[in-house]
Amino acid sequence: MLHSPIQTDAVIIGAGPVGLFQVFELGLLEIKAHVIDSLPEIGGQCIELYPDKPIYDIPAIPVCTGRELTNNLLKQIEPFGAQFHLGQEVSKLEQQADGRFLISTSKDNHFLTKAVFIAAGVGAFQPRTLKLDGIEAFEGKQVFYSVKHPEQFNNKKIVICGGGDAALDWALHFADKANVTLIHRRDDFKAAPASIAKMRELCKNKQMKLLIGQITGYEVTQDQIADVVVTDIDGKERMIPIDDLLIFFGLSPKLGPIADWGLDIDRKQIAVDTEKFQTSIPGIYAVGDINIYPGKKKLILSGFHEAALAAFAAAAYLNPEKHIQLQYTTTSPKLHKMLGVKPPTFE
Repeated sequence: MLHSPIQTDAVIIGAGPVGLFQVFELGLLEIKAHVIDSLPEIGGQCIELYPDKPIYDIPAIPVCTGRELTNNLLKQIEPFGAQFHLGQEVSKLEQQADGRFLISTSKDNHFLTKAVFIAAGVGAFQPRTLKLDGIEAFEGKQVFYSVKHPEQFNNKKIVICGGGDAALDWALHFADKANVTLIHRRDDFKAAPASIAKMRELCKNKQMKLLIGQITGYEVTQDQIADVVVTDIDGKERMIPIDDLLIFFGLSPKLGPIADWGLDIDRKQIAVDTEKFQTSIPGIYAVGDINIYPGKKKLILSGFHEAALAAFAAAAYLNPEKHIQLQYTTTSPKLHKMLGVKPPTFE
């Protein structure tokens, strides 16, 4: 039985940085939004994958972590009262006879909205997992695909698998805090050159270990993984005692149900124009890493720009008879009132 849907002007799919800034840009134009995300926590990839990793390319912020960026964005959008619906995937989107969109989620929530903003990053992404029988029973206990609480691994015997930035960043982070063994299938890394050089220096100084090979098995003692079996390129096996296993094989991006919404898709991304960031369906916009257009760069700051233009386009779409005036937060008394700030005084 269909529950009575929540009626709103806008639904944002994705609660990462770009989705959060979309709330802000819509709020300035007096458009209220509900936000849906498949992850259980606000922040998208910034929180799921690198909450404590520094970000250096946010304008006017020399450095901040993914968590700090998320918290600052949440503070910025407080005046607009966005409602979040987390831990649920949008399973269906259907345009109604009156032009509105009926959205259904995996938790059987329903929304009737005039405009949709897809800010879903790389889609309903899942980490690429370690393919060993029964290993999933240890996920969140000894096997981890992201690091949310780094301190829990201090003073432990940890094995880190992977050859990209995430694997090396965490290996370097834990090098002086834990007993670290880095495992990669070949002696060739896709990470920042400085990180690779630092890792090799630490290995040379015996501050961490590097093994070239793959984990092909594990031994359990008293319901705990006690050792992992590492097979090298010559087929030789060795046992490595562990407390915890951190796997960074990258993400497997999946558009999921988005692929069935009738949108123009190009290489698993949603095609948009660069004036409105509108998709092939009027009233549906796509911003951030989920979209594609000539010259697209997958940067957070690019997503912020896209969110601003999409908001103005949506305001015109929702109120075609109204002139949408560009106002500045520095000088507009109306925006000051909306943001709950005192007007600046100039001497």
